[in-house]
Amino acid sequence: MALYKTYSKKGNTCKVTFELPVEASMGVKKIALVGDFNNWDKNANILSKNKDGLYAVTVSLEQGHEYQFRYLMDDSRWENDWAADKYLPSSFGNVDNSVVIV
Repeated sequence: MALYKTYSKKGNTCKVTFELPVEASMGVKKIALVGDFNNWDKNANILSKNKDGLYAVTVSLEQGHEYQFRYLMDDSRWENDWAADKYLPSSFGNVDNSVVIV
């Protein structure tokens, strides 16, 4: 898993690419990026599979914030990002959420 950040020259947004390697997505047909930046909407940011088998999606986020997120695989399994900037306890159950800082 990887997070790639590209900051705008104006300093107000950052394009973040969320990428999952093949071994993290074996047998998975659909991966959604859900987080507080999209109101935890499982249909807002669906990752696309490229020719190398990597799933990725890019979103623009406002700089100066921390955003919690997780991946929802096949509408049934939640996963954190191994490359997250940090982790915070979720308010739902005994799990952590991944955090990206921009």
